Amino acid sequence: MTKLTQTSSLHTHLCSLLFLPLLLINHANSQSLQDQEQAVLLKLKSYLQSPPFLSHWIPSTSNTSHCSWPEITCTNNSVTGLSLVNKNITLPVPPFICDLKNLTLIDLNLNYLPGEFPKALYNCSNLQYLNLSQNSFVGKIPDDIDSLPRLQYLELAGNYFSGDIPAAIGRLQELRNLQLHMNSFNGSVPPEIGNLSNLKHLNLSYNTNLVPWNLPSNFTKLKNLKNLYIRQSNLTGELPGTLGEMAALEELDLAYNSLNGTIPSGLFLLKNLSIIYLFRNSLSGDVPQVVEALNLSIIDISENDLTGPIPEDYGNLTKLTELALFLNGFSGAVPASIGRLPNLKQFRVFINNLSGTLPPDFGRYSELEGFEVSGNRLTGKLPDHLCNWGKLSTLVAYENNLTGELPSSLGNCTSLTEVKVYDNGLSGNIPSGMWTAPNLGQVLMSNNSLTGELPEKISRNLTRLEIRDNRLSGNIPTGVSSWNLKVFDAGNNLFNGTIPQELTALPSLITLSLDQNQLTGFLPSEIISWKSLNTLNFSRNQLSGPIPEKLGLLPVLTELDLSENQLSGQIPALLGRLNLNRFNLSSNHLSGKIPIKFENPVYVKSFLDNRDLCATSPLAKLKICKSSKILILTFSILLSFLALSLSFFMSSNILLDSDFNAKIADFGLAKMLVKQGELATIVAGSIGYIAPECAHTIRVNEKIDVYSFGVVLLELTTGREANDGDEHTALAEWAWRHVQEDNPLADALDKDIKEPWYLDEMCSVFRLGIYCTEKLPSARPSMKEVLQILLRCGHPRVHREKTDYVGAPLLKNLKREQILEDGDGSLATNV
Repeated sequence: MTKLTQTSSLHTHLCSLLFLPLLLINHANSQSLQDQEQAVLLKLKSYLQSPPFLSHWIPSTSNTSHCSWPEITCTNNSVTGLSLVNKNITLPVPPFICDLKNLTLIDLNLNYLPGEFPKALYNCSNLQYLNLSQNSFVGKIPDDIDSLPRLQYLELAGNYFSGDIPAAIGRLQELRNLQLHMNSFNGSVPPEIGNLSNLKHLNLSYNTNLVPWNLPSNFTKLKNLKNLYIRQSNLTGELPGTLGEMAALEELDLAYNSLNGTIPSGLFLLKNLSIIYLFRNSLSGDVPQVVEALNLSIIDISENDLTGPIPEDYGNLTKLTELALFLNGFSGAVPASIGRLPNLKQFRVFINNLSGTLPPDFGRYSELEGFEVSGNRLTGKLPDHLCNWGKLSTLVAYENNLTGELPSSLGNCTSLTEVKVYDNGLSGNIPSGMWTAPNLGQVLMSNNSLTGELPEKISRNLTRLEIRDNRLSGNIPTGVSSWNLKVFDAGNNLFNGTIPQELTALPSLITLSLDQNQLTGFLPSEIISWKSLNTLNFSRNQLSGPIPEKLGLLPVLTELDLSENQLSGQIPALLGRLNLNRFNLSSNHLSGKIPIKFENPVYVKSFLDNRDLCATSPLAKLKICKSSKILILTFSILLSFLALSLSFFMSSNILLDSDFNAKIADFGLAKMLVKQGELATIVAGSIGYIAPECAHTIRVNEKIDVYSFGVVLLELTTGREANDGDEHTALAEWAWRHVQEDNPLADALDKDIKEPWYLDEMCSVFRLGIYCTEKLPSARPSMKEVLQILLRCGHPRVHREKTDYVGAPLLKNLKREQILEDGDGSLATNV
């Protein structure tokens, strides 16, 4: 026994001696490999120009190792993973990266790596995971991509790869996950992808430049595939009938394509299926009525051409959270069982042909967040429990035939963001608590039969309130000043009382319509803050008083309708500053002259049924203002005078047509015949029109005609005749004495046509008459100066016929060479 023991011990020592060199060799090799790998990593740091995010990459000490660096993964003290994610790297992938011989994972996503696919990675023979997504790679994916045969995960999404997706990808038999979405592929998709029997996740979405292609039938042979995403990638044709054979399928997204035909019945039989996105295609026909995919949580088959009834079996999908069927042709009633689903959050069936009443249990058993049923033919009441769980955000039920009151649960629904129920037959009061829901942004309830009054306070986030065509009543609350509306449309209701000043304190308001109510009193004279107001409509009320001048200061107002009220007084001249596309002041009691800007055919209907309004031009289709007639007549007479320039010129020889154009009626026996070039030595004319110097000289010049013209102007403005100044003097002398005695000019004007709003124009013409009848011929203006003065006097529009005698040619040749001393043509210093 002793001998045996000794022999065993000797054997053990001999074995130790034999294996010790091997252990020493392995340790040396391991240390050498670590040194090599660290050298490669430090070389990589240097290649990247020693960026701050790699400042901790420093040579190892006895207590540290590169395996502790967070970007590095090691297995058995050897580098197997390199992850440099979102580091703003802009340099190409270096070829020496595969000197890390044991690399199985490279993750460089979210950088700016340039150039073509880095084939140098083929040298990473153990590579299983490669993520180069969201970089700047261009060109084609290489046809020999299968040179990485061990790849299980390949993500190249979010780059600029183009051309075909290579068939070689179908030879990567170990591949489990293939992510090629969001690239610039403009070629084809290889059916060989269907050969990847181990594939679980396939994403080809958002490759919008692909040549139109059908979903290959052999894709449905991917029995292990869980997720198939090909959204917005130019898919066409029909869905393969074998789609229902993909037993492992959990999520299917083929939305935003051009698929047509029917939905395969087998799709809704897949036991593992949880999400279906087929929206925005051209699918048609009835949807499968038998549904056994009880794990479904989302069904979105909206925006197609699907018809028929909503399947009753949808009511068995207890995990369903979203059902989107909108913009199709579904008909019939909504199955009552859908209203009892325990997890339903979003129900969106708007714009179909649905009819009947809505299931009353909607919202009773689930935390409903969105309920959108607009654009159907639904009748009856809205479900009363829609906001039972306090989660409802959107209620959209417009354009139906719904009746009854709004759900009472809305009165305590703080989650509401929008309520759109217009174009129905709803009645009763609006639940008071709804108005103050903190996130409520839009309330659109027009064209119903709702009653009640507006609250003093509403949500600060409410920007759009449209409640026209109802039976709402009461005053516009003074608390409106705290509202933050952009659109307030409450037309065609029963609101009464005055418009509160506080309504003008809404700086964000763009549209304000309170037409067709019973509002009374004056419009607010002061506007606190309507700097954003674009549309203002107070028409068809019982408003009275003047139009506020401050409306003309609204900087962006383009539509103004105050028609069919009892407004009176003048139209403020400041309104002429507005650039109005729509303007209506018709059917009021307005008077006086309209602003010159509106004397335009565009605004012809803006002033109808205001009997006391007038204009300076016939273009406005209103009566001509009396004093403006003087200016028009003055211009017309001047043109005739310039054309004829005869001394028989006097008011009794001037006849007017319907447009106040002057016509010379009597060419007179006193006309003087003078040969061209001879000096005129004979004076002809009528008493009161003849210049004073004619009594002392036989020389005739232009200034005698100017005098006669001035007398005509005095006749027009005073209503007196030329020889009818007073018992001792003619009109011109009387007018001069009136001015020299410092009498008010207005006292000299014709009382039959003198109106306050035309007083300045009449005084200007009177002054011109005085100026033209100066006793000294040299002090009188030339006819050229007369024309300049008239052009400055309100810029009236001259409406005339095209006749042989009109002085238009003279006007074309005139140059404005002189400006009167006072600079404005008022003649203030010449009288």
